[in-house]
Order: sequence, then structure tokens, then C-alpha cells
Amino acid sequence: MIDTPEAANRLARAILSDVRMYNEDKVREGIEKDTLFELLAEELEEGRAHYVSRVDPALRARTNFYGLAIVDILVYQSRRLKSPIW
Repeated sequence: MIDTPEAANRLARAILSDVRMYNEDKVREGIEKDTLFELLAEELEEGRAHYVSRVDPALRARTNFYGLAIVDILVYQSRRLKSPIW
């Protein structure tokens, strides 16, 4: 069970990097049409379940590394795409 913030953050970022890599078309379409969370709902939930299964509940209660990784990896790294989001 992961019990350090650094390791939990690394895991969250690795999970979201995989989601991005294996779903490039969905990420692009989701950003361009502002439907990212709808298009990736299944993948994001699967990733969250994996994160929850590996990270200590006490640490998860104090942090939001998975949510931050969604923003950093999926949204921020797509900032060059044309989108109504920005």
C-alpha cells in the first residue's frame, strides 16, 4: 500500500499518462468539443479504481493527486488545442 505523497503523486501521474497515451483521439476530441469527461468516463473511473486500490486511505483523504493529475496530464498538456474551454 502506497503511503507517501511522492509515490501516490507518481502513481496518479503514471495512470493519467497511460490514459492519455492510449486515448489520444478521445483526449483531442474531448478538449476540442469540451466533452473530455464524458468521452473518458470509463477510462477515468478505471484509473481512479486502480489508484484507490494502491494508495493508503488516510493519504487519499488528505490529498487529491488523482484529480490534480487529470488537470495536469489531460487538460494542461492539451492547452495548444483549440477549445471553448479557454
